[in-house]
Amino acid sequence: MITPAQRGTTTVSDKAVRRIAERAAVEALPDRGASTSKGAVSVHGRRADVALDVTVSYPRALPEAVRRLQEHVASRTGQLTGLDVTRPRIGVTALSASKTVDTTADREEVPEAAAGDRTPLRWWSQRRLPMALLTLAIALAAGALASDLILVHTAHRPAAAWRTGAVHWLAHHGPGDTSVAVAAGAIAVLGALMIVLALSPGRRGLLPIASAPRVRAAVDRSTIAALVRDAVGATAGIGRVRVRVRRRRVAVRTSLAFGDRTAARHEVTAAAQRVIDGCELRRAPRLSVSVRPEDTWDPEPDVRSGTDESPPATESTGSVPDLPDVPGMPRVPEGAKL
Repeated sequence: MITPAQRGTTTVSDKAVRRIAERAAVEALPDRGASTSKGAVSVHGRRADVALDVTVSYPRALPEAVRRLQEHVASRTGQLTGLDVTRPRIGVTALSASKTVDTTADREEVPEAAAGDRTPLRWWSQRRLPMALLTLAIALAAGALASDLILVHTAHRPAAAWRTGAVHWLAHHGPGDTSVAVAAGAIAVLGALMIVLALSPGRRGLLPIASAPRVRAAVDRSTIAALVRDAVGATAGIGRVRVRVRRRRVAVRTSLAFGDRTAARHEVTAAAQRVIDGCELRRAPRLSVSVRPEDTWDPEPDVRSGTDESPPATESTGSVPDLPDVPGMPRVPEGAKL
């Protein structure tokens, strides 16, 4: 009998797992406008960490759609690769407009989140670039120092010039030296920057969505701005539309070409609020609406309902002119009214 060690091993690359996960994400919502824009996979032995950025059709209940995506990606990728895929990270970065979306399948009963498994208020960044740069710098410095020490103690070579020069320079420059103070200040600033990066969430462009337990979803600010802009632009009489989405406030600035200003402002507010409520954000932002008439603004004329104000017809009076006598007809007295 062949032992497991003699059978060999099967290794699935990160690229293959990423493609399988992206395909599984499209399978989760067939023919509904779902697509993947970017994915990242890291395989560690028998475990795979999957992160996908997807585009979902709108309108749709995003928490339920993301939960379905997460469950299908985990099960399908694990089935095809044989790896343990736990809790894929799904990020909704865009919404595609669709008028034929069936949202009845997504509206399922979702259990309430536990006290320790709530959707975060901010979307945290993994800080890959700062961590990569810091790791590279530490690895280079530690590797150079370790190689020099090994060569000194094993090959009996003299210490490297950069190490002896650094020790000699430090021996003749104390804490009061200007160069030492500048270097210490630069190191302190770098340390403070690293602390800020570690404690701050980052990724301010993503707003978390109130989702089900063990589901993390977020939507990009530019996507919300585009949806609000399209909804407000469809209002009658509205011209230019500017939308700025912040973390806690959505500002809508529009110009009015024609129509009643008060009615237009109510319609714009209702349209923008419907879009914001449909996104189901974890923290609903405040809505600020401003409607300014254009230079060629033409207000609607007042519709007056009432009686006809034209002056009533009056009877005209006058004297009947003298008519010649006609045989067989009575004579009309002079001054008689007609």
